[in-house]
Amino acid sequence: MRLALCLLAALLAPALSARTILAIGAHAGDMELTCGALLAHQSRLGDRVVLLHLSLGERGKPGVPPETYAAQKKREAEAAAKALGAEVLFGPWQDGDVPTTDEAARWVAAQIKTVQPNLVLTHWKNSIHKDHAAAHRLVVNAVLFAAIEGTRTVRSVYYAENWEDSEAFQPYLYFAVEDRDAEDWHKAALAYEFTHAPFSGFDYIRYYDGLRMVRGAEARRRLAIAFDIEPTGKRRVLDALP
Repeated sequence: MRLALCLLAALLAPALSARTILAIGAHAGDMELTCGALLAHQSRLGDRVVLLHLSLGERGKPGVPPETYAAQKKREAEAAAKALGAEVLFGPWQDGDVPTTDEAARWVAAQIKTVQPNLVLTHWKNSIHKDHAAAHRLVVNAVLFAAIEGTRTVRSVYYAENWEDSEAFQPYLYFAVEDRDAEDWHKAALAYEFTHAPFSGFDYIRYYDGLRMVRGAEARRRLAIAFDIEPTGKRRVLDALP
């Protein structure tokens, strides 16, 4: 009987220790590009991964009506989530109009209550894109509202490294990723036309491929991605010199 219980405990251990990760981006594609390799890695380890796109980014393709591109971006987001082993949720806002109101933060808090994440990933606070900065503020307030209303599952909020959000971003947490995680990232990234189409005006694939190698070198790993956290969380308490 004791042996049977030990075997059962061993089988249940991965499920009991599994986390839920909620990655919240201003536009479909933001979180996949910045931290998709880590999301794929954690999904493979057994964590539940959920992507929440506050908007589809439907105004990003010149000459194409937003409603037409919205339908395309939604299909691409679903394909990208599948490549990462993630679930996907969509917000109610339009590209360029992500709000920072308490009402909007409470909507995000409701998603946090539903998903019950242990870790939230989102944008850094400074950005050249207003929607990214708005997403940061929304998430910070939403985590607070969720906690006030009784959902206290979120243990940490990490801010992803995005080329548009680089002002004052300081890599603090480094996560090593494997080649197969990078392969899954490529599948997810290439699911989005804008990552490799001339109309975007930026070489997303080359940038993030290079960034993983740079952060990997800094972390003494082959590949890595980096996150920042709130300044108040950057402390070490020691009882003696290490």
